[in-house]
Formats: sequence, structure tokens, C-alpha cells
Amino acid sequence: MPGTGPSNALPLVVVPGMLCDAGLWSDVVFPEGHPVRHVGLTRPDIGAMAEDLLSRVSGPFVAVGLSLGAIVAFEALRRAPERFRGLCVMSTNAGAPRPEQYAAWRAADELIADGRFADVVEQTLPGMFAGPPGGSAERYRRMAHAVGPGTARAQLAAQASRREATGALRTARCPAVVLSGERDALCPPEFHRAIARAVPGAELREVAGAGHLLPWQRPSAVSAALADLLARVRETPCRTPVGVKPPTPTA
Repeated sequence: MPGTGPSNALPLVVVPGMLCDAGLWSDVVFPEGHPVRHVGLTRPDIGAMAEDLLSRVSGPFVAVGLSLGAIVAFEALRRAPERFRGLCVMSTNAGAPRPEQYAAWRAADELIADGRFADVVEQTLPGMFAGPPGGSAERYRRMAHAVGPGTARAQLAAQASRREATGALRTARCPAVVLSGERDALCPPEFHRAIARAVPGAELREVAGAGHLLPWQRPSAVSAALADLLARVRETPCRTPVGVKPPTPTA
């Protein structure tokens, strides 16, 4: 029967982007039969965030991440590739930080330290959407202010601690889907093409007319991608990741 089989209980470990919380995924329909475990991004280091992801569940899982959340999933993959049974990433970048990004993060941190967190939220808002955000602007402001200035500063520090992830992506041996907004100004389609090339067998889906916050702008596309990914997970035998020694059989 559909939905049965050994992967049916696999948890989905879901990680939002910077200045986002679990509300980012509220419009997405997650596949039935899979517990959803949300991870908050509150630590000032990518490695610590990756450990939070890995400790959210025991055993194997499917990782779902947007932007910074996907970068955290890349680091978790570097540390524990054998636990990944599926990977869905979107609106992200596997490259190392660029000099202009370091400068922008420092400037944002200084504004927050000076009590101007609202200014930082307003500065980030245009990059979240393709075209005028309309009513979504206030929704984004509410979510960002719920995250708050303290967590935002930790996320900025974590951004600066990340590293190039292409090598880690090449170790993946699980079904993967990479989603890209056609009009994402922060993480354009070429970033996602590079990710899809690095992950063996990854499927690349470019979402027409969409910007950075795909779960809000195109929730149906995200929902469909997750459903198709889990179908592939059910059909794919577990493979030992590159560089990971298979477990020794026991009597």
C-alpha cells in the first residue's frame, strides 16, 4: 500500500533560514506518515547548529532546509552522512562566504548592537521576495521580530563561521532535490545548479517567478518536491556514503 514500508516513519528534520522560525513552513503540506521535527537556529556557530540538527532525532532522517538552514544541513552531512536518507534544500549557497558578505554581516551586527534591529529587518525584506511583497511584508516582519535581535546576532556569527560545502555534498548517497526560485536575488539559480552537480543523482527544480522564501511564495512546489522525494526514498536502498566504513556484521 502507498505510504507503507521501512521509510514510512522516517522523521523530517526541518531547518528554517535566517530571521525565520517554524512559521516559514506553515503553508507547506508535509508527507503523511513522517514526523516533522523543527530545528531552531540559535547557536553562533555552524558546527553547533549542525549538532543541534543531528541531535534532534536519533537514527536516520530526511533533512529539509532553506538558506542558512540548508547550509546547516550541509555541515551535518559532512559530519554524519550515514544518517541521511534524503535531502531537500532550497534558496541556498554551498560556497564559502565572500568578502562582501562578511562586511554586510558585520554591518548588520553593529546595527543590532546599536538597538536598530528593526532597521536590519527592513534591509533584508526586499531580498526575500520576487517583486513587491504585499501583505507578506508584515508577515515577514512578525516572524523576524519573533526570532529577535539576540538570535539574529547568533545567526550572523554562524554565517561567518560557515565553509565551502561542495566536498561534503559529494559524499551524499541519498535521494536529493534542490529547489531554486527563478528570481531569487540572494541565491540565484546558478548556486543551485552547482549544488545539484555536486550531489550524486540530485534533482534540480527551478520554480518560475519565485524569489527566496519559496515555502511562502510557492508552497505547492515545495510540498510536491517533498512528496516526490519521499517516494524516491521509499524506492531507494540504503547505500553507504563515500568515505564511511560499512558497519561490521555482528553474530
